[in-house]
Amino acid sequence: MPVKIRLQRHGKKGKPYFWIIAADSRSKRDGKFLEKIGYYNPTTNPAQIDLDVDSAVKWLQNGAQPTDTARAILSYKGALMKNHLAGGVRKGALTEEQAEAKFNEWLESKKGSIDHKKATLSEAKEKAKAEKLAAEKAVSDKRAADAAAAAAPAEEASEEVETEAAETATEEAPATEAEATEAPAEEAKEEETPAAEAKEDEKEA
Repeated sequence: MPVKIRLQRHGKKGKPYFWIIAADSRSKRDGKFLEKIGYYNPTTNPAQIDLDVDSAVKWLQNGAQPTDTARAILSYKGALMKNHLAGGVRKGALTEEQAEAKFNEWLESKKGSIDHKKATLSEAKEKAKAEKLAAEKAVSDKRAADAAAAAAPAEEASEEVETEAAETATEEAPATEAEATEAPAEEAKEEETPAAEAKEDEKEA
């Protein structure tokens, strides 16, 4: 029975995740499978991969053929490396201890590269966040400056109106005082005129 190691799709539209399975190559994509050996979620960065390496190696040794995507995942998690070392042990080129040491060394180097990638992604995310905040602050400062520039002419116009009103009031005030001074004088003259006429009448009599 030809066996394939492949992916079986699950999840909803736009948010897929996959089971890594060993299945009969003649079965449907979502049909029966022989064993589930892992999980793959490509929607995260880096992608989440959980793989039973020993089960994958067992199926590879039994002749299972991985698809291209499954092969990339098996290589990423070290299943192909472990299968290669197991072949060396079977041929007598390596001992079990040497193969295990080589595999652990490979895992450590792989873990270092994964951690470096995570750190790089985190730094890039923080940098993008800082740049976004700086851009928002620049926009906010520009709006505040524009608002201040628009308010300045209005304040100057208001001050000019107040100054003109004060000057107008100052100019009108003396004229009013002069009119007030002239008014009693004219009234006094009007009162003196009948008195003078009465005196003239007495003289003539």
